[in-house]
Amino acid sequence: MTLKVFADRMSQPSRAVILFCKLNKINFEEVRIDLFKRQHFSQEFAEINPLRQVPAIVDGRFKLYERYPADVSKRAKIHSVLDWHHLNLRYGAMRYVVNTTLGPALGRPLDSQAAARAEKVLDSSLATIESVWLEGSGKFLLGSKSPSIADLSLVCEIMQLEVLDEKDRARILNPYKKVRAWIEATKVATHPHFDDVHGVLFRAKAKFQKQRERDLTAASSNARLHSKM
Repeated sequence: MTLKVFADRMSQPSRAVILFCKLNKINFEEVRIDLFKRQHFSQEFAEINPLRQVPAIVDGRFKLYERYPADVSKRAKIHSVLDWHHLNLRYGAMRYVVNTTLGPALGRPLDSQAAARAEKVLDSSLATIESVWLEGSGKFLLGSKSPSIADLSLVCEIMQLEVLDEKDRARILNPYKKVRAWIEATKVATHPHFDDVHGVLFRAKAKFQKQRERDLTAASSNARLHSKM
């Protein structure tokens, strides 16, 4: 029986799991659950995952920890990174993107105050990655010479920033040279699957950029009109 991964590639955890499966040549069927259409709240999906979150895997034989390092101490350190991720980087990145860009598509208003709070958490998280998790001689987290599930999860989270205006994204990431080098190293190490998995974000980025350009044109036209009145 083929393993099924129920996911939406706009979701960081979904991308990380799909990328993990592709890299490890795990045979799976990807089933799209459209978050923007709120398909994760359907009764049908609730029978798969009562928590109504993606990704969801229906094959009970797949256990992510089986692909962790055999060394118990390294496995524990990866767990610590993943625990830290959800309380820090994910909190900051997700809330910043939602409150500056994605909110309307999710039926939520943009919130500049919430975005400002999230940016502080995001900035602190990037600083922690730079000074703590990227310590060591390796290119990847915890000084490793190859990416682990922790690298995939955190990089997929930071890739959410792709949907931002490029100046905004650069402002956030440019101060962190080691973080940017690590992201590029992870892209190279996971080629060609990385670009495939993140294609949905690249398309969303182009869509949001066109909308910003239309909004700017409309604002300029209104300004000129009012100046003539």
